[in-house]
Amino acid sequence: MHVESSLVFVLAAVAVIVVVHRVAKVTGLPEAALLPLIGIGYSFLPGPNVGLDPEIILTFVLPPLLYSAALDSSLIAIRRNLRTVVSLSVVLVLLTALAIGFGFAWFVAGATLAAGIAVGAAVAPPDPVAALAVGRKVGLPPRLLTLIQGEGLLNDATALTILSVAIAAATGDGFSAPAALGLFLLDTAAGVAVGVAIALVVRLVSRKLGDDPMAANAVSLATPFCAYLLAEQVHGSGVLAVVVAGLIVGHHTPRTSSGASRLQTSAVWRLVDFLLEGLVFLLIGQQLPAVVRGLAQYETSTIVIAVAISVGVVLLLRPLWLVLTQLLPRSLHTRLGGEGPADERRLGGREVVALSWSGTRGVISLAAIFTLPLVTDSGEPFPDRDLLLFCTFVVVLVTLVGQGVTFAPLVRALGLRANESDQARLRNEARVASVEAALAALDDLQAEEHDDIQDHVIETVRVQLTTRVTRYQGRLDMLRDNVSPEIPVSAHYEAALHVRRVTLDAQREELLRWRDAGRLPDEGLRVLERELDHEERLLPDRKARR
Repeated sequence: MHVESSLVFVLAAVAVIVVVHRVAKVTGLPEAALLPLIGIGYSFLPGPNVGLDPEIILTFVLPPLLYSAALDSSLIAIRRNLRTVVSLSVVLVLLTALAIGFGFAWFVAGATLAAGIAVGAAVAPPDPVAALAVGRKVGLPPRLLTLIQGEGLLNDATALTILSVAIAAATGDGFSAPAALGLFLLDTAAGVAVGVAIALVVRLVSRKLGDDPMAANAVSLATPFCAYLLAEQVHGSGVLAVVVAGLIVGHHTPRTSSGASRLQTSAVWRLVDFLLEGLVFLLIGQQLPAVVRGLAQYETSTIVIAVAISVGVVLLLRPLWLVLTQLLPRSLHTRLGGEGPADERRLGGREVVALSWSGTRGVISLAAIFTLPLVTDSGEPFPDRDLLLFCTFVVVLVTLVGQGVTFAPLVRALGLRANESDQARLRNEARVASVEAALAALDDLQAEEHDDIQDHVIETVRVQLTTRVTRYQGRLDMLRDNVSPEIPVSAHYEAALHVRRVTLDAQREELLRWRDAGRLPDEGLRVLERELDHEERLLPDRKARR
C-alpha cells in the first residue's frame, strides 16, 4: 500500500470510528460490536485490505492498551479480590484451553491435542474492553467492574504462555508437563520483576520531573513499550510486565506527579484508548477473507464440529466455573469469602450471571492465533492452521457482537446497579475530611512564628476552606436526606449542578465577548478558560452522578 493510500485508509478509519462512536452514544449499542461488523462489510469491498500482523499487535498495540487499563485499575481492589481474579485469569484460562484441546482431539477428524490446545489458549482470555464500556455505562457495581478489569489484565500472560507450549508441541519440540510449568513460572517471575523495576524507575523519574506535564506525558507513553521490550529480552512475560508496571505506577501517581501532569496524562491516554481500540475492532472484521481462504480443504461437518466445540466451551465453561467456585468449601473455593464488607462476600446469583456474560473475546485472541507458524520443524504444514484461524474468528465475532449487544439489557434485567447515593456520600465525606485536614494544617501554621502578611494569608485561606467544607457538608446533608435507591441523588443536588454549569457557560461567553471586542488578548483568554475548564472538571459528568 502506497503512502498516500495508507494515509487515506487511516483517515477513513478515524472517520468511521468517530461516526460509530456518535451512533453508539445515541443508540446505546457498544462500539466494540458495531466496528467489527463494519470491518466485515469493508472486507467484501474492492480495494486494499489490512492484514493483521501479530508482531505489530503484540508489540505496538497491546502494551499501551493494557498499560492504560492498568493505570485506571485499583491495585487495592485487585489485591482484595485476588483469589477470584486468579481463578478467572489463570485457572479458567487453563481449563478452557484444555477442554477445547481434548474436544478437538476426540471429535474433530485429524486434529491433534496440541493444535486444539493452541486454539483453546487463543480464545481463552476475555478482552474486557467491550464489557467494561457497557458496564460503566449501565452503572455496574464497582466490585464486578474490578473483577472484569482484573481478569482482563492478567489472563493474557497465561494464555500466551500456554499457546507457546502448545506450538512447541505441535511443531515437533514435544510436550513436557514439568517443562511447561517451569516455563510458565519463569515467564511469570521475570515479567513481574521487570514490571516492578520499570515502575520504580518511572516513580523516580516522575519525582525528578516535578511540574512538567509534557515530559511526564512522554515518559508515560514510553513506559509500556519499555516494560514489554525489556521483559521479552529476558524471556519473561511482556504482557505481565506492562500490567504490573501500570498497576504500581497508577497506585503511586497521586504522590509522584503534579495535578497538571495528571490531567494532561489522563486526557492523552483517553485519546490513545479511543483510537487504538477503534482501529483494533475495525481490524478484527477485516480478517474475514484471510480466515476463510483455506477452509475449502475441510468437510463441512468438520468445520461445524470444530466451531461448535470452540464456541460451546467458551460460553458454557465460564458460568459453570463461576458457579462451582461459589459452592466449594471455604478451604478450597476461590470466592471472595464469607461475611464481611461488600468486597469480601461471595458472589450472588445475579452477579454470577452478569460476570458469566462479560467474557467477550477480542484482538488478543486473533493476534495470538495468527502467531501460529505455517510449517512445523519437519517442514510439514502446521496441522489445521486454517481451521484454527476460522474457529478463533467465529468465537471473537460471536462474543463481541452477541454478548456485547446483549450485555447491557442483561445487566438492566438483572437489576444490577451501583448504589450511586452511597458512592456520592462517600466521595463527599472524603472531600470534607480532606478540607478538615487542610484546616488543621493551617492551625499548625498559625501556631508557628510568622509576620502580619502571612497571618493575613492564613486567614484568607481559612475562609476559603471553611466555605468549601460548608458546601461539601451541604451536599452530604442533601444526599443523606435522599436514601431511596430509586432516587440515588437528590433533585436539589441535580438542580445545583445544573445552575453551576449555567454560570460557567455564562462566564465563558462573557470572556469571549471581551476577546471579540479586543479587550482581552487570546493568550489571556486561554488562561482564564483553562481556569473555568478545571472548575468544570470538578463537577460530575451528566451521566456519572455524584
